[in-house]
Amino acid sequence: PCPLQSCRPQAGMCSFFLRSSELESNRRRCACLTGGKRRGLLASTPRGAKGVKIRGCFKIVIGVASADPDVRKAMAVVVNKPLPEFEANATGGIKVSNQSHLGQMMVLYFYPKDNTPGCTTEAMQFRDKYKDFVKAGAVVFGVSRDNMKSHDDFKLKLELPFELIADTEEKLCHGFGVVKNKIMYGKKVKGIERSTFLVGVDGVLKQEWRGLKVPGHVEEVLKAVKALKKAG
Repeated sequence: PCPLQSCRPQAGMCSFFLRSSELESNRRRCACLTGGKRRGLLASTPRGAKGVKIRGCFKIVIGVASADPDVRKAMAVVVNKPLPEFEANATGGIKVSNQSHLGQMMVLYFYPKDNTPGCTTEAMQFRDKYKDFVKAGAVVFGVSRDNMKSHDDFKLKLELPFELIADTEEKLCHGFGVVKNKIMYGKKVKGIERSTFLVGVDGVLKQEWRGLKVPGHVEEVLKAVKALKKAG
């Protein structure tokens, strides 16, 4: 077995899955035992890379469970279609899935990172309007790639009345198509595009906002929730 993750040898190439959260730097020692021989060497791997060949015998795959792209297809969300199957962990020990809140409208808002200025403002605005969302029949969840400890601290600091989903492996982020290329300090990196999704009581995606700006956004989402409730 691979010392980092389970290994799946095929056609002379060893492949394994390395979670992006495990990439603490741009260089990672990776190794695998194939036929009883250690064949992994130090490799330079850019953050967010989906596939990198390492000395011709390895491939690192970020965000998919196999080097073979046909092994797992990412879920895709489409307006006016039911959400694909998923399950995620949130603060408070809550599990959120495509079926966990049937009978309620659900607002999923994706944001880049806890404790950053824009994300703090957005969270506070959802907090301040939360009672109105509940009154209109909607539950709110924030989603980011931060871990549960970060979420717990962020939630406590801002006194958020709603739960935060820890998508540390980026499964939801990729599934909802919010992982985008960004330019930082002249380099291309993977970032989260601030986005919100409104799911109906039947589990169908009713509306989406992508690449949004924080000012006025929460009011717009609340207006859509109220309109959806009125439409029955």
